[in-house]
Amino acid sequence: MLYSVFMLALRSILRNLLRSFLTILGIVIGVGAVITMVTLGNGATQAIKTQIAGLGTNLLMVRPGQRSGPGGGGGGGGGGGVPQFKEGDAEAIAAQIGGVAAVAPEGRASATVVANGRNWSTSVIGSSNAWFDTGNWKLASGRIFEADEQLAGAAVCLIGETVRREIFDGTPGQTGLGKPLVVRKFSCTVIGILAAKGQSGMGDQDDIVVVPLRTLQRRVTGSLKVATLLVSMRDGSDSTLIKASLTELLRERRKLAEGDDDNFNIFDTQQLAETLSSTTQVLTTLLGAVAAVSLLVGGIGIMNIMLVSVTERTREIGLRLAIGALEHEVLLQFLIEAVVLSALGGVVGIVIATGASWGLANLMDVPYAFDPFINLLSLAFSAGIGVLFGYFPARRAARMDPIEALRHE
Repeated sequence: MLYSVFMLALRSILRNLLRSFLTILGIVIGVGAVITMVTLGNGATQAIKTQIAGLGTNLLMVRPGQRSGPGGGGGGGGGGGVPQFKEGDAEAIAAQIGGVAAVAPEGRASATVVANGRNWSTSVIGSSNAWFDTGNWKLASGRIFEADEQLAGAAVCLIGETVRREIFDGTPGQTGLGKPLVVRKFSCTVIGILAAKGQSGMGDQDDIVVVPLRTLQRRVTGSLKVATLLVSMRDGSDSTLIKASLTELLRERRKLAEGDDDNFNIFDTQQLAETLSSTTQVLTTLLGAVAAVSLLVGGIGIMNIMLVSVTERTREIGLRLAIGALEHEVLLQFLIEAVVLSALGGVVGIVIATGASWGLANLMDVPYAFDPFINLLSLAFSAGIGVLFGYFPARRAARMDPIEALRHE
């Protein structure tokens, strides 16, 4: 009986195909909008997490000054007289604070590099081998610094993929490895090529030249001061405890009295990732909820058309009731018709949303994060809309008086 009722409802839908399509259009738009918004939101969240992870795993950035954030108080000028760090601060952190995987002092300067008949403006970073661990850097080719090169401040360097491409790309047989590179007024030998990381929230991560810290201090900046300390925590470590220990140690080394404010700030990349992700998820939920309103509009459209359909088919309903059809069978027929309409709209909406999400994800350069749960939920919700808004017209049809229905013109 259920199969025959379903086929009867399907034939009724196909009999007025254009009207049926226009009826489900609201459902199609609603389902498509919800799935597209949620998929793009999830992709944006993944992109944010990937970019933050590219800065380093469980990374703490310690900079002079009281401003926090990736660009706060860490400039070469010391934030208006705030004392910079020293290389010994990094050594003290590594020796005295538990739960720390690696500590790297970092100095930066802007410089124009010249080689192979080309020049390029880039960032020159001076640090130790621990810098590669704190930032999850991998080598595409070559090697990192040797111990004596770091101690002596040797004229050696590693370059990022962007510098390699701009300086050495296009020259047959050259990768840049082993070639001289002029940084400002001194020449260094390229001993390694860093694996590409791509863009992050702070710019192109591959547009760098890395030299030993003492090389940067002696040949570029002329100062022994360190602008940033990079502290990588071990997996499972309590970041709150480590930051408290780090604050206590640095206050002691910087000779701050008990009532003095910290003249340095600690920036936790993991907290940034969590904050940005939660913000993105809230926005995604909000946009999804706004898009879901069109599902209700689609449901109202289904109710309207079903009421029209009941009026048009009054004599058919009266005939069925007169020859013995039960009320619940008529109710079921119109209810199934409404559910099939809304579910069909849900399926079409999912197909359209899948294509739209994939295309927009590529256009926005975010991962395509397919979520089967939201697709199934949207389909179930669209079918539920059919039940909710189709019940009243179906109930009205089932409760008709057969005699009055047969008299209807």
